Amino acid sequence: MSGLGARILDWLGFGSRDHAVHGHDHGSGAHGHTHGVIDATIATTDRGIWAIKWSFVILAITAAMQMVVVVLSSSVALLADTIHNIGDATTAIPLWIAFILARRKPSPTFTYGLGRVEDLAGIVIVVIILFSAIVAGYEAIERLINPRLVTHLGWLTAAGIVGFLGNEAVAVFRIRVGREINSAALVADGYHARTDGLTSLAVVIGALGVWLGFPLADPIVGLLITLAIFGIVWQSARSVLTRMLDGIEPGVIGEIRHAAAHVPGARLVDAKARWIGHRLHADIAIAVEESLPVSEAKKITTALEAELFEHMPALAAANIRFASADAGHRHGHAHGEHDGHRH
Repeated sequence: MSGLGARILDWLGFGSRDHAVHGHDHGSGAHGHTHGVIDATIATTDRGIWAIKWSFVILAITAAMQMVVVVLSSSVALLADTIHNIGDATTAIPLWIAFILARRKPSPTFTYGLGRVEDLAGIVIVVIILFSAIVAGYEAIERLINPRLVTHLGWLTAAGIVGFLGNEAVAVFRIRVGREINSAALVADGYHARTDGLTSLAVVIGALGVWLGFPLADPIVGLLITLAIFGIVWQSARSVLTRMLDGIEPGVIGEIRHAAAHVPGARLVDAKARWIGHRLHADIAIAVEESLPVSEAKKITTALEAELFEHMPALAAANIRFASADAGHRHGHAHGEHDGHRH
């Protein structure tokens, strides 16, 4: 295949890539074991970039088609929807940059890598959505004060339907891929696109109101769309800030407890977890019988590690340590961080 053809396929996400295989030894002696696995970070970020590229293309085409009808019809409702679709397409840019940066290997400064840049991208996305809401709101209020004749109602209706279909396609795409790679930013953006689709249908309602002889229906719908966008701003900001403050879903700790319950001899004392990008890192303290030999205690931690990765595909690393039963005292032995990757 020609170099240009290969680059095109690579851009679309279908090109071949050499996924690095790495092995690392955990511990020594009887506990020593080696994992040789494909680094899941490469696969997931490639998949994320692929989703973002196609989302951008679909929304850009949708917004361009709607903008033509905005010029023809002078509809402020469609203008608000188009501004939001343009803003939504623009959100692909910070997400794209974030996924690319997340692929960089850890460094002496960023020892966990740059996965957290996805949270920063989420903040940028919230700001973009907020800006689009302010612009759309201003235009809607201005049109309420200074009404203008809305024409080409048939085209206006068609543009609203196109906006709904384009956004729903992007929503399904982003949510599906976001769940595959455990990216909160991508899933949130998918639900955001789904809400956009519903606001696009509101444009059709506005066109119907104008057709029935109520010209203010168009700017009123534009204002309602603006309020919906502000709602998305609040929802997205809350989700992103939760991740940035190391918040996790309640079910995560429940899964850790469930995994620990499957390991005889291990009693969970404490469990903490946080997301770094779309990868989960856990710190776990367990209590075992103090009379157990060190080799047997290590077998328990190995079994627990296996259960954790089995129950939690998004888990990237588990740091397991021994603690006293009352969690008030640590025993001096620490089970080093086991870095495992899942597809």
